[in-house]
Amino acid sequence: MKNLDLFWGILMAIITTAIGSFIFIELFAGMDFVRGLLFYKSHGLLGKIITLGAILNLILFFVLLKRNKDLMARGVVFGMILLTIITLFI
Repeated sequence: MKNLDLFWGILMAIITTAIGSFIFIELFAGMDFVRGLLFYKSHGLLGKIITLGAILNLILFFVLLKRNKDLMARGVVFGMILLTIITLFI
C-alpha cells in the first residue's frame, strides 16, 4: 500500500504539471496547445514552461499534507525531482 501511494503521488505531480503547462499556454500565451509546445521547444523555452506548470504542484503538496496523505505528498516531491531531471535534458 505504501508503494501505491507513492506511485499515485508521482502520477499526480506529472498530471498536475501537464495541466499547469496547458493552462499557461492556452490562457497566457494565447496559442493552441500543440502549436505552443512546438513554438517553445523550437526556441528552447520548453523547460521554463514545464517549470511554470509545476507551480500547481505546490498547491497539491500542501493539500495532501493537510489531509494527512504524507506518502502521496512525498510522491509529489519525487515527481518534481523526476520532472527536474527531465527538464535538464530537454
